[in-house]
Amino acid sequence: MTTAQLGPALETSSDDASLARRIAQRDRGAFATLMRRYNRRLYRVARATLHDEAEAQDALQEAYLRAYRSIEQFRGEAALSTWLTRLVLNECLARLRRDARRQNVVPLVRSNTETAMASTPAPECEQPEKSAGVAQMRALLERKLDELPEHFRTVFVLRSVEELSVEETAQCLDIPPETVRTRHFRAKSLLREALAQEIDLAERDVFEFGGEHCDRTVANVLQLLGPA
Repeated sequence: MTTAQLGPALETSSDDASLARRIAQRDRGAFATLMRRYNRRLYRVARATLHDEAEAQDALQEAYLRAYRSIEQFRGEAALSTWLTRLVLNECLARLRRDARRQNVVPLVRSNTETAMASTPAPECEQPEKSAGVAQMRALLERKLDELPEHFRTVFVLRSVEELSVEETAQCLDIPPETVRTRHFRAKSLLREALAQEIDLAERDVFEFGGEHCDRTVANVLQLLGPA
């Protein structure tokens, strides 16, 4: 990798270190900057782990509070984003363990994708039909992603959604890079298979013409024929 390619990464790393020092001095403005920088990535990790939007938001907030209180423990041995990701994952896993102890099973609650779509305003320039189509496709992908095992789901989100490298993902999840590659490949294969099955089912109903459509056409034709 060239120096030019390393530039943005080095700049972000240096800026993160500066933010960490300011947060350690209880600079809340710096902490707000940090949260805005990594909110999306960390929420997606929590959401992929917990299967529930509200629970993921709660876990993210709790992890942020822990980060603020323990920022002095950040030594810069890994990227700040990696340190934060581990805090979020630890909080999520602790919640799963608590639920498992209470119920003897880990509840996997389906996300309310319609609420998610409503909370994300579409650009005004988009046509309603296109916006609806994108929302439906995203909802389908989220639903199929929810059905993946957690260890596949988390790797897929970090690699394919957040576009982290294999090495960055391995550091975040504390697993070997080869495990990241294997799980990512398997996750994509399972998603392709699941989506293909949905398409196969949908193909059978393309240009469906039954029920009231059929009845109305028959009635109209018989009326046009006139009295028998």
